[in-house]
Amino acid sequence: MLFPLVCLLVLSCLAGTIPAFAQTGGVSVDIFGPGQRKLSLVILPPRDLKGGLPPNLAAEFEKYVRQDLDFLPFLQTTPVSELLGGDPSKGVRIEEIDLRPLRLAKVDLIVTMGWEGNSVQARVYDTLSGRRLVGKAYPGLDAQKTPLAADAFCAEFMRALTGRSGFFNSDLAFVRKVPGGREIFTVSPQGRNLKQATKTGGINLSPEWDKEGRRIIFTHVGEKSHSLGVLTRATGKVTMRTFPGFTVISPAFLPDGDVAVTLAIKGQPDIYRLSKSFKIMEPLADSRSIEVSPSFDSKGLRMAFVSDSRGNPHIFVKEMSTGEVKRVTYEGKYNTSPCLSPDGRYIAFSRQLPGGHKIFVHDLITGQEKQITFGPGSDEEPAFGPDGYFIAFSSNRGGQYQIYLTTRHGDEPKLVPTGAGEATAPSWDTSRIKY
Repeated sequence: MLFPLVCLLVLSCLAGTIPAFAQTGGVSVDIFGPGQRKLSLVILPPRDLKGGLPPNLAAEFEKYVRQDLDFLPFLQTTPVSELLGGDPSKGVRIEEIDLRPLRLAKVDLIVTMGWEGNSVQARVYDTLSGRRLVGKAYPGLDAQKTPLAADAFCAEFMRALTGRSGFFNSDLAFVRKVPGGREIFTVSPQGRNLKQATKTGGINLSPEWDKEGRRIIFTHVGEKSHSLGVLTRATGKVTMRTFPGFTVISPAFLPDGDVAVTLAIKGQPDIYRLSKSFKIMEPLADSRSIEVSPSFDSKGLRMAFVSDSRGNPHIFVKEMSTGEVKRVTYEGKYNTSPCLSPDGRYIAFSRQLPGGHKIFVHDLITGQEKQITFGPGSDEEPAFGPDGYFIAFSSNRGGQYQIYLTTRHGDEPKLVPTGAGEATAPSWDTSRIKY
């Protein structure tokens, strides 16, 4: 699907909005089709709107904007120094910018940043038409608010170009190896705001956010049995719940707040639904085989899972309304860690190949399957981002397991800084406090 460019985003904030221009647009990026157009971008130097020098925060805001936009593989940034004649602007509004050298350099988009004290007006213009695509004001910035404002601006930038957003307002939960075990941590996909979420000791695995980002569930491996850990984000409190069979594997939230988890109530591991109060309800996938790793789309219409009912681990999909189960993977002897895209069309999963595990994406409509990670080491545990475009995964391509980001098309992976220690099992949340 090709998303039209939103030609005007005039969004209110604490002190109001930037005045709007009447306009229509003509630039778009198809990030979900078989290929994606690259757009050339220039970020113009920040300017003080009163004629003085920009505040110290200007450099920080620009730094975070550049870092954020570097994650979008459909953008290619051109330095101002490479333009004929250098900086073509005398101000931050389109009438103060000479578009001729930009057009000669085939620049599609420009970003301007105008400052009044510690407040910034950030805009994006289309150089071909001169139209403003994004306009947003962020008042009263300080060291803490500046990266949040940059994230918010870049989220609007992405929405304007693609019709989708979420990446820049997200957090990742993941498992990090620490002395004495493994704990749950959280971090932004850009590697900021790194926090340790649990301090339970022992081994914690498979974190999963609820829809509101208020809780994280995970598997806690004790000396004699597994427990279901439930972390309340606001308080940091963790409660543990045990179940018959002493096995708790790969828990996942359904969109309605119920939980799907693999339990060994009958001896073999099957997937069960738990109520919001964690009462065992009906089985969601049960047989004489092993069923693990449930994953749901954003509406809970489909559940992907792993079963060895065909002799080796393969990916299956269950239509939740009818109960119909279909086999998805036929190639390979070991397919695992399925993750449904939010719209329920795609499944990202890990397949064991001779050189290690690699990430594949399967289209449930066309039946086409594509390998999206390559290179040394093993790539595992893929997780679709909220936009259905970015995919986080764990990989030991650099020696020890770390978290990386790619896209559904298989763009060059980027490392997510997660601090010292092995990092695995990424899971996305989209409810981080926005600016």
